[in-house]
Amino acid sequence: MKRHIRTRAAIVAAALVAAGSVTVGVSQATPEHKTKHAKTYSAKPSKKEIAGLFDQWNAALQTRDPEKVADLYAPDAVLLPTLSPEVRTDRAGIVDYMEHFLAKKPKGEIVKSVVNVLDSNSAIDAGLYDFHLTDPKTGEKTTTKARFTFEYEKRGGEWLIVNHHSSALPAAS
Repeated sequence: MKRHIRTRAAIVAAALVAAGSVTVGVSQATPEHKTKHAKTYSAKPSKKEIAGLFDQWNAALQTRDPEKVADLYAPDAVLLPTLSPEVRTDRAGIVDYMEHFLAKKPKGEIVKSVVNVLDSNSAIDAGLYDFHLTDPKTGEKTTTKARFTFEYEKRGGEWLIVNHHSSALPAAS
């Protein structure tokens, strides 16, 4: 009987030691986990912050520097441009399009914007905008009405365009 009690006591003691080790391990792991989590995820941006990314892009257009505009796109971004049928899928293609587009001195003006913040690192801004353009040969000023979608991702702490679709607004039917 004494042997049975000693065996049982040893099992209970081993279980308590194991439970204590697990508890200590969990309490020590939790703060580290929270710290890593805090570094990975930041607060969700406001809709106003995301809407302001268009203003940043439009200001880059005003520099007339295709490289500055391309800097706002991720290296793997996709651009479906307003005034070209060619899909641009790398920086060189985006710069090439912007060289021709910027020659028209474009100035964008948002008509309607719908911002959808997906999480702390991604958002979409879609809507309608007008582009005021100047023909480089004649100086004639025109306005192109278009619809747009900008998909943004926060990479390395910086918001970048990962997908940009812009197309002429179809006539109302």
